[in-house]
Amino acid sequence: MKRLAWLLITVLVVSAVILPSIYLSNVGEHPEAEEDDWFFGVTYGQNTVEAAKRLIDRVHNYTNVFVVDSFAISQNRTMLDEICSYATEKNLHFFVYFFSLYAFDWQQEWVTTANQTYGDHFLGVYLRDEPGGRQIEQSETFTNASSYSDAANKYVENLSDYWSMQFLRENNIPVVTSDFALFWFDYQAGFEVIFTELGWNNSRTKEIALCRGAADAHDKDWGTIITWTYQHPPYIGSAPETYQDMVMSYESGAKYILVFDYPQYPENNPYGILNDDYFSAMQQFWDYTNTHPRNLTQTQAEAAMVLPKDYGWGMRNPYDNIWGLWQPDNASALIWNNMNTLVDRYGLKLDIVYDNADINYTKRYAEVYLWNQTIT
Repeated sequence: MKRLAWLLITVLVVSAVILPSIYLSNVGEHPEAEEDDWFFGVTYGQNTVEAAKRLIDRVHNYTNVFVVDSFAISQNRTMLDEICSYATEKNLHFFVYFFSLYAFDWQQEWVTTANQTYGDHFLGVYLRDEPGGRQIEQSETFTNASSYSDAANKYVENLSDYWSMQFLRENNIPVVTSDFALFWFDYQAGFEVIFTELGWNNSRTKEIALCRGAADAHDKDWGTIITWTYQHPPYIGSAPETYQDMVMSYESGAKYILVFDYPQYPENNPYGILNDDYFSAMQQFWDYTNTHPRNLTQTQAEAAMVLPKDYGWGMRNPYDNIWGLWQPDNASALIWNNMNTLVDRYGLKLDIVYDNADINYTKRYAEVYLWNQTIT
């Protein structure tokens, strides 16, 4: 018995010393592999219940999420309830878009009781749209700053102080949005999920690297939204191109993969801008995921490029502006060249992150490159 008692004491002492060391050594590392709980679906931007139900009927067999992305419907409780009830009946999860929650008193009550009404089918609120992109292009969140750090602080503080954001977070309602720039700072402001926009002529690989890197660093989820390629009909890329974007998103570890469906084109199309070719591509993608289950550990990046702290550059092209206030500076060309070199080298295995003293990137990634180092 004495030997057993001494053995137990030894085990407890060793555990007390070793276990905290193991824990501390893992701080900042990628999390353990987890169950692959992911969502694929469409956004709905028209303004009738009938059209929403029609789209749900068309896609519910090969999607599992529906985004009610209509300003008009967000202001009509009767229509919103009917669409969300129908989506629930079809076993779809859903997000609901709101520009704000103070236009009508019922909106606040609706979002706080949505979980009681719809259960886990209600995933959260899609609040506003493109806050980072609007800052880069329109200086929407703030119009002046004394430095990059001052700009970062103003952006994060103004977004997080936005009344609707405060209300949703105080009531533990997930807040999501889409964006094409400043993902890192969107997460700092309180968004739980950012859908990076795959469209235009922007590099899909760079957009994913920036969004996934920001999400992982903040321990948040991320997704993609396949959106316009053109500002004129047919708006979205071809069905084969859209399919490739879906697969790329899936293989990169996106938790949410959405197809943007607005406006209506041609005028007699009952499904927005999507037609039979796109629906076939979506069905093909759904079938692909069922035959190609992914390992989330294998979707994580192997390398990271570390940007300067608070460097809010749009990074869509060498001439993009910084924080919507400044033109590219002396660091921009070097960052652009190094970023392209690393994208070519690592492809979807690259994350782009920001300098942060609280994160040990060398424990998260096999290779870490600083923005100003010589990369050959």
